[in-house]
Amino acid sequence: MTDLASTILLGLIEGITEFLPVSSTGHLLIAEHWLGARSDVFNVVIQAGAILAVVLIYRERLWRLASGLGRAEERAYAAKLSIAFLITAMLGFAATRLGFKLPESITPVAWALILGGVWMLGAEWFAAHRPEHAEITWTVAVLVGLAQVVAGVFPGTSRSAATIFAAMLAGLTARPAATEFAFLVGIPTMFAATAYEFLKAHGSGATEDWNALAVGFAVSGVVAFIAVKWLLRYIQTHRFTVFAWYRILLGVALLALVHEGMLH
Repeated sequence: MTDLASTILLGLIEGITEFLPVSSTGHLLIAEHWLGARSDVFNVVIQAGAILAVVLIYRERLWRLASGLGRAEERAYAAKLSIAFLITAMLGFAATRLGFKLPESITPVAWALILGGVWMLGAEWFAAHRPEHAEITWTVAVLVGLAQVVAGVFPGTSRSAATIFAAMLAGLTARPAATEFAFLVGIPTMFAATAYEFLKAHGSGATEDWNALAVGFAVSGVVAFIAVKWLLRYIQTHRFTVFAWYRILLGVALLALVHEGMLH
C-alpha cells in the first residue's frame, strides 16, 4: 500500500472513530500494526481534524456560549467546561512528565476495549433506571476532566466513551446533554494536545511529512463531520449499547489473534 493510501485510510479510521465511543487511539494503534507506525504529531493532527469538524457542527452553540457570558446560565456552563479542561490539562501534563507512554502491544488495547464496553453497559443500565436529567453539575465537570486523563493514558478506553459515560454515571442521564458536554470539552483538549506535540517536535528537531499531515487532517475532518452528524441523530432515539457490544467483540477477537500469534 502506498504512503498516500495508508494516510487516507488512517484519516478515515480516525474520522469515524474519534467521536463514536469505540476508541480512535485503539483503532489507530491496531491499524498501524499493518500500515506502519506514525509519529505522535501525525496522530494528534488527524485528531485535531476531527475536532475541527465538531467546532463546525457546534458553531451555533459555541457562539451562544461566547456571546451569552453576561447570563448566569452560560457563565456557569463555560466555567464547568473550563474546570473539566483544566483538570485534563494539569493531570495530563503530569502524566506526560512522569513518562507515561502508549503501549506498543495490542493486548492492553484489547482489554481496554472490553472493560470499556462493560462500563458502557453498566452506565446505560444505570441511566435506564433513573429519571432523565440534563443538568451539568460540578461533579459531572470534574469527572469528565478525570475521564479524559484516563482515556489519554490508556489507549483503547476512548475519550468520548469515558467522558460521556462518566457524565451519565454522575447523574447526567440525558444522552444528548452528556454527549454535547463531552464533545465541547474535547475541543480545547485536543487543540491543546496538537499544539503541545508541535512544540515537542519543533524542540527536538524532528521532521514531519507536511503533505501527509494535511491529507490526514482533511480526510479525518470530513469523515468526522459526517460521523458526528449521524451519531447526534442516532442517540436521539437509541442507546449506546450497540457500541458497547462492538467494543467487547472486537477486544475478544484481538485477544484471540494475539493468542494465535497473528498480532503482538
